[in-house]
Amino acid sequence: MKNVKKLVALACSVVLTAGIFAGCSSKGDDKGSTGNDSKKNVTIDIFQFKVEAKDALEKATNEYTALNPNVKFNLQTVGGGEDYGAALKSKFASGQEPVIYNIGGTQDALDWKEKLEDLSDQPWVSKAFQGTLESVTLDGKLYGMPFNQEGYGFIYNKDIFSKAGIDPASIKTFADLEKAAATLDSKKADLKIDSVFALPGKETWVTGLHLSNVAFSNEFKSAKDSFNAKQIEFKYNDQLKKLIDLQIKYAFKPDNTNKSINSVDYATQVEKKFSLGKAAMIQQGNWAFGSVSGVDADLAKNIGILPMPLDGVKEGAIPVGVPMYWSINSKKDADTKKAAKEFLNWLYTSDKGKEMIIKDFKFIPALKGYESEALQPSDPLAKDVLKYSNEGKTMPWVFMGYPTGWGMDKLGADIQKYTAGEITWDKLVENAKKTWSEARAK
Repeated sequence: MKNVKKLVALACSVVLTAGIFAGCSSKGDDKGSTGNDSKKNVTIDIFQFKVEAKDALEKATNEYTALNPNVKFNLQTVGGGEDYGAALKSKFASGQEPVIYNIGGTQDALDWKEKLEDLSDQPWVSKAFQGTLESVTLDGKLYGMPFNQEGYGFIYNKDIFSKAGIDPASIKTFADLEKAAATLDSKKADLKIDSVFALPGKETWVTGLHLSNVAFSNEFKSAKDSFNAKQIEFKYNDQLKKLIDLQIKYAFKPDNTNKSINSVDYATQVEKKFSLGKAAMIQQGNWAFGSVSGVDADLAKNIGILPMPLDGVKEGAIPVGVPMYWSINSKKDADTKKAAKEFLNWLYTSDKGKEMIIKDFKFIPALKGYESEALQPSDPLAKDVLKYSNEGKTMPWVFMGYPTGWGMDKLGADIQKYTAGEITWDKLVENAKKTWSEARAK
């Protein structure tokens, strides 16, 4: 997730549901009060990371204030190229503590535990899909509400594949992917593309978190397992190397050298190359749809997600998880916390809120209650993620349990060095094992 970017540990989108929101009428409609019976004037400061959701969240808060004039909101978004985790720490250190903020998983839950409200009694909890709450549950207390579900893989341009004579449905194994890439490369001139892939080497969340997850999600069963691991075996490093090497071989290279791949950022990858039809595939997730559509709405209607196959281990599947969680500051006064809980309940469980979650936020729900035809995702990437999920062809987001900073600052940085030819793959693997163990020993 661009949305997982630099906080991360970036990024299992990966959220949502129907139910009865706190204090609502038995019919669960949202025509009047949302149950905020105190009627005391409260201000809810929201500090959130998801740049793509900023406008939708602002719309939702305005809608809620129209229903509850005593509740006001201050919304601040820090994400994209900025480090949300660092910004959140600075926000608290300044004394301007938000009421609602975001955490990424078990490590964040531990780091912020003294400032997290227990949400175990909230009405949406029983609606959460299996496995979506585990990483933010500590000692029997729940500290986060899932944003949504997200999935990622190799986003591809259907028109380019069709012109190249490639059936995307036939691509399940690594060998299938490798063959398709070679075919596309051999027809670059006819297809009018600059490269098969656009790999954003500059974005270590893409490589050090998302790409590495394909290997580690087959070494660990969950983010909780990776969080508890004192060391890694890195048993599928050879298969991971194949995925990295394939992208490097056929990547867009600004100055025709592998090293220049490290200068390619998210905007170049998604907006300048893929969205302009100059790259056939990119490793990204359903969150990228808005960026693609913003550049070329017609092209965006004709894209899909291919698997991220781990050769001979797990093929035909994509990683799906929860990118981040909503949390509430436990140190705020009772009225403010109550209002914050009611707002989140309204957003994810009222009729109006659910409609906005699908149509405005364009989220894939992580909660039950969105089964009606009117609440189905409309964009092709979200539809593909749901399809993989419904067919059980998924891998967990275990990167949410990596040691703080390890995926991006250690492994991701070494992947950049490997790409540039500055270290060998064996040295990368050696470093990964060593830095993981050192981080867990602290």
